[in-house]
Amino acid sequence: MNNPVVRPASVTDADRIARVHVQAWQEAYAHLLPASFLAALDVDARADRWRTIIADPQTDVLIATIDDVVVGWASAGPGRDPEAPRDRELEGIYVLASTYGSGAGQALLDETVGDAPAYLWMADDNPRAEAFYRRNGFRRDGAVKREHLGPHPLDAVRLVR
Repeated sequence: MNNPVVRPASVTDADRIARVHVQAWQEAYAHLLPASFLAALDVDARADRWRTIIADPQTDVLIATIDDVVVGWASAGPGRDPEAPRDRELEGIYVLASTYGSGAGQALLDETVGDAPAYLWMADDNPRAEAFYRRNGFRRDGAVKREHLGPHPLDAVRLVR
């Protein structure tokens, strides 16, 4: 496997980002969400949302490719929370399970927030993700919120560095 290449996303990447987004959720959240919900995720609808996100000048969206195949994405921008603990929020970062350990996730994190102060929200009970964030200096700060992925409630915890 070649090293990952990270670059800014363009609107033409939206379909590929959406496919990775859906597959990564299916892989990462299989223990947290019903299989029927994950199987029904709509790549086309998600691609439409990605076109809007990529076009937003406030949000940085990057993709990781290996051999010209999109294997991950990350987005970051000004904190979306009214009382944000930092000025920059890592809004999302996902890589395909088949590329865990390839360096794609680390390269995406390095390019979106570097080693600057930042925060993120993570699904609770997500040990692999939390270990990754801890290696990069993020720690839980005690904030918890209830999110809904479709009709399914999920606790999210905030990590800050």
